[in-house]
Amino acid sequence: MSMPETILVASHNAGKIAEITGLFAPLGVKVTSAADMGLPEPPEDGETFEANAATKALAAAKASGLPALSDDSGLVVDALDGAPGVFTADWATMPDGSRDFLVAMQKVEDALQARGATEPAQRTGRFVATLCLAEPDGSVEFFRGEAPGQLVWPPRGKMGFGYDPVFQPDGHKRTFGEMSADEKHGWKPGDAAALSHRARAFKLFAEECLGIVKT
Repeated sequence: MSMPETILVASHNAGKIAEITGLFAPLGVKVTSAADMGLPEPPEDGETFEANAATKALAAAKASGLPALSDDSGLVVDALDGAPGVFTADWATMPDGSRDFLVAMQKVEDALQARGATEPAQRTGRFVATLCLAEPDGSVEFFRGEAPGQLVWPPRGKMGFGYDPVFQPDGHKRTFGEMSADEKHGWKPGDAAALSHRARAFKLFAEECLGIVKT
């Protein structure tokens, strides 16, 4: 895939769209989204991040006739046997269909407390992001990134979105919720490292599909 002028991000999640738009910004690529184009949201009933990412990307690519990039991501907590995992957004879903991530973070904390996971070593986990690039002909490619860390309580910081205020990445003393977008991602073209799960997946995508030189 050569560097496109415009790419369709197969998402209706404002936080994800903003983060992916920011990652594309140094590359000079214009980003539009499934939300911008009024495309319907397909049901996400897969059992893996890859399955859900493919569902979203393929639906957007076929509906628009454009290459589409989707993201399916979530929080995997070791003490909770990998939960919430692919159900990360569901844990935040309220009876009226809205999402409240303060409620979701409390659910995670309550579940950790119920299992006696009170020490930092017992509260390990990771954010996982799987990007899927789909073409209108049905072909797909996947790029997976993981960011290990630990769950903290109470939540700290008001930046980012989702569960960011309770996730402290390894090697850092601040949560994702206390970091600016640039700090959270920790990557731009030419950098060797990326911090966030989404930036790590995007780095692979940029190197393998957009011709960005590997570092």
